[in-house]
Amino acid sequence: MRDLASRLPSSPGFWRSPLRGRRFTAVLGLVLLVSITVLFVTGLLSYAAYNPGLDPVNDKTPDKGILGFYLFAWPAGPAWLYRLNQGVHVTLGLTLIPVLLAKLWSVVPRLFTLPPVRSLAHGLERISLLLLVGGGLFQFVTGVLNVQLDYVFPGSFYPLHFYGAWVFFAAFVVHVALKMPIALRALRTLRDERADDLATPRPDPPTVSRRGALWLVGGGSLLMFVTNAGRSFDGPLRETAVLSPHGGPEPGNGPNGFQINKTAAYVGIDPAETREDAWRLVVTGRTGTVRLGRAELLEMEQYSAALPIACVEGWSTSDQWWRGVRLRDLAARVGFEDDPPDVFVESLQRHGAFRSGALRANQVADARSLLALSVNGETLSLDHGYPARIIVPAAPGVLNTKWVTRMTFGDLG
Repeated sequence: MRDLASRLPSSPGFWRSPLRGRRFTAVLGLVLLVSITVLFVTGLLSYAAYNPGLDPVNDKTPDKGILGFYLFAWPAGPAWLYRLNQGVHVTLGLTLIPVLLAKLWSVVPRLFTLPPVRSLAHGLERISLLLLVGGGLFQFVTGVLNVQLDYVFPGSFYPLHFYGAWVFFAAFVVHVALKMPIALRALRTLRDERADDLATPRPDPPTVSRRGALWLVGGGSLLMFVTNAGRSFDGPLRETAVLSPHGGPEPGNGPNGFQINKTAAYVGIDPAETREDAWRLVVTGRTGTVRLGRAELLEMEQYSAALPIACVEGWSTSDQWWRGVRLRDLAARVGFEDDPPDVFVESLQRHGAFRSGALRANQVADARSLLALSVNGETLSLDHGYPARIIVPAAPGVLNTKWVTRMTFGDLG
């Protein structure tokens, strides 16, 4: 009977790796402490960038209640703001995967300790640990699937990831409060592991040192960084981002030869609707409605802006030179000469999320916010939004609506 008990996961002798120990776990834990805090903050900022309080179309979590206490009007500059925030969020999340897996491996014996609950305080700690482990795996798995454009969630990614983040971070804060003194004590006592409840009493012969194991985890994180980061930032790593969506070389040459998320064919755009004799932009505002063809838009004063496109999945383009009509000039055509308001933008796209979207007044008023008609000196291609698309500094890519057909100016907040 005793021999059988020793073969159960609840037995201290079941876990034989000599690598496990408080200090090994503490080092990984401190890395995660800083990094997950950054992940949480950048995730909240990413959600704020959608201006979910502006219009129901932008709000993917209408039941958030007090969880939206921090929301603010997302600024229209600097132009790279969302690109930086989302690049850090996604790249850091992917880079942390080896660290998270190593941390979970290092503490797995504790999940099987008996009795499972020794006191009320211990029971609360176990519940927080369950939420921490389950929440962490849920957040990382859904995040990776979203980055890889695999939308296999039992619902929309936005509410799942948003509410999951709050559950996970609450458990994370409780766990840090309980374990920080132990972690700091373990780091101070570098060699003394006599009271180490994670170290096995019957270790197998080591095949690698703990320092070597930490280097292995770091190497795995570096590999994740190199094979993903390039899609978020300009530089030589763009060619090595083979594990990122849209990784590798740019999808073509010429002025329109830069990355897109979804093609016109994928979202069901009928090219016949975009012909000059068929397409009209309907603009509605304080003084009524005007209908403008491409020729009339081209007769308006044209402006240029160098802006990137940055998407929630973490990928982005470098700055492209866009040229078209300022949004605030379109607002002036329908009665908002001095005080451009919010705008609701609709696309020819009939299916899928964000086929319409809303922009705040400060975004409309920015001189770089355009209804773009050309890019890099050439007419927009159909995949890049011909006959006209929105381009706004610092906004998530999905709010840079393509194939625009209608714009309604007015207070949407």
